Amino acid sequence: MPRQLAFFEDIRNFLYSGGDVLWPILLVSICLWCLIIERLIFFQQNYPQLKANCLADWEQREDKNSSYALFIRRELISQGLLQMNRGVAIIKVLIALCPLLGLLGTVTGMIHVFDVMAVTGTGNARAMATGVSQATIPTMAGMVIAITGLYFSKLIEERVSDESHHLADLLKYH
Repeated sequence: MPRQLAFFEDIRNFLYSGGDVLWPILLVSICLWCLIIERLIFFQQNYPQLKANCLADWEQREDKNSSYALFIRRELISQGLLQMNRGVAIIKVLIALCPLLGLLGTVTGMIHVFDVMAVTGTGNARAMATGVSQATIPTMAGMVIAITGLYFSKLIEERVSDESHHLADLLKYH
């Protein structure tokens, strides 16, 4: 039990050492990872049923070669694509927001450094180091979250593309 408490204590210390901007970065990262995990679970659990429903709707049609059938096929593919892409735009926005929040942390940390320099002069290196630390930690946190989020965002986008092409292949238009 003390190991878990030490872990949470380290997280708390990290959040306080990076200044106030790390808290919004934490909130954005929690939202981002909830959305990414939701999309991964969707493809694992919900998408197979969605694909089966689209295929069943198409297979029960007798007419598969008229222009009306083509519109129905496109509509089924579009419905699947809408379901697969749900939340992807928000994921991209959150990924773009992380480095911007990190930059905000850099600016606020540097303002702290300049305040220390204005009050104590350039001789107090310890006080200046605190401000520099507050300037670099949010930048690092924002970049790490954005880079890992980009990987999973690209993974989800590729899965959407692959599955939409696969769905289009399954719905044969004669």
